[in-house]
Order: sequence, then structure tokens, then C-alpha cells
Amino acid sequence: MQGLKNKVAIVTGGTSGIGRAAALGFATQGAKVIITGRRAGPLKEAMSNHPNIAGLTADVSVPTDAARTINETLNTWGRVDILVNNAGAGAILPMTDATAEKIAGMFAVNVLGPSLLSAAALPYLAASKGSIINVSSTFGQKPAAGLSHYAASKAALDHLTRCWALELAPQGVRVNAVAAGPTETGALTGMMGLSPEQAEAVKDRERERIPLGRRGIPEEVARWIVWLADPASEWVTGQVITVDGGLGIACP
Repeated sequence: MQGLKNKVAIVTGGTSGIGRAAALGFATQGAKVIITGRRAGPLKEAMSNHPNIAGLTADVSVPTDAARTINETLNTWGRVDILVNNAGAGAILPMTDATAEKIAGMFAVNVLGPSLLSAAALPYLAASKGSIINVSSTFGQKPAAGLSHYAASKAALDHLTRCWALELAPQGVRVNAVAAGPTETGALTGMMGLSPEQAEAVKDRERERIPLGRRGIPEEVARWIVWLADPASEWVTGQVITVDGGLGIACP
């Protein structure tokens, strides 16, 4: 993947899990990377993985952070070639527990944030004939009880991917998504708010449902993000590539 050498990639939510693995994947291929995160401590620790990785404290759900992220990237690395909208929010949220605040919070991170950041990056992506990769979920396509609003936000991101691909193709900007299945990222006890015991029970049920019999690891998803950004994939756009061990095609 020599085509990534000296390219500049922004990876939101790059302090852990899939985002962190993608940032390291880009850096080891010679790209320069800006990762964003809301907390300075994890950001600093993730930056120590590779000299090509710099960091910025930012929150994708805050509209003013979109332009700031692009400006800081330009100040640090001088250009923008790749945008990975990886930061995500989710919750196990039955209909009876849903509130306007909880729903809006998820959509602010999963839909509004990628929209504003992509728009802010577009002039620079168009200049470099770059690409946008959105990180979605199997549950953007596969229904699940208790995940309705999370799933709806990821379904929206999938369709944004296809619409943006058509809209931006005349400018030479490619837009794709990777829909990740259950992955060992700590999300169950993190953004999903489960106890360790509840998380283990969920993991056991997922392993039973996934045809390949196990949950994924971040690197297995990240390599598809890196591949879609590489110029070698220049004839691929508007695609949502599912990486989930077969969960998406399994029976409920």
C-alpha cells in the first residue's frame, strides 16, 4: 500500500478500538494521521503508538469542532486526504426508556458529526481526490430489539454513504462504509453501559449467533478501512462492506 505514503488521514474516535487500530494501520503504511477524542489522557497514550500519529481533543457532536478539526489537521500535516468517521455513540434503549435527549445524543455523534466534519473536509478532499470512510454497524442493516435508535442512526449513516458517493463522485471523492459486527472494543461496558457480567452474557449470545463462532478484533475491521482509503481502491465508491463473521446473514 505505497499509495498511502505521506497521505493525511483524520480518524475520529481514534483513542481505542477500531479507530485506534485504523490509525496505526494508516501510520504503518506511511500516512500521517490525526486522531480525535474527547479525553486528553487516552489521546496522549494512543499518540505514543507511532510518530506519524498526532492528536486533537475534539467532540464530533459539537458543531464548532468540525472546522477546528480540519484547521488543526492542516496546521499539523498541511493537507487532508482521508476522513474516517469512526466516533460512535450507542445504548441499549428500549422504546419505553427513550427520551429526546438520549435519541438526540446518539444522532449527534453518529449522523450529525460525520455530516458536519465531511462538509468541512470536502474542499481539501476534493483537491486531493480523497475519500471518506464511515464506520457503521451490522445493526444498521439487521434489526435488534433494544437497539432501535442506535440501529436507526447507523442505517442513516449507511444511506448517507450511498448518497454522498453519488453527490461527490464528480469531484473525485469516494465515499464508502465499513459495517462492523460485534468486536472486542470495550463498547459493551463503555458506551452501551452494561456491567461486566451483563457484557459477558451478551458476548456469549453473540458467539452463538455469529456463523464463524467468535467476535472480531479491531484490526480485522481496521484493515478494511485502510484498504478502502488506498488509491488502489479508486474504483470503489458507495459501498457498505460488512465485516461481522456472517452475523448479518444469520437468522435472528
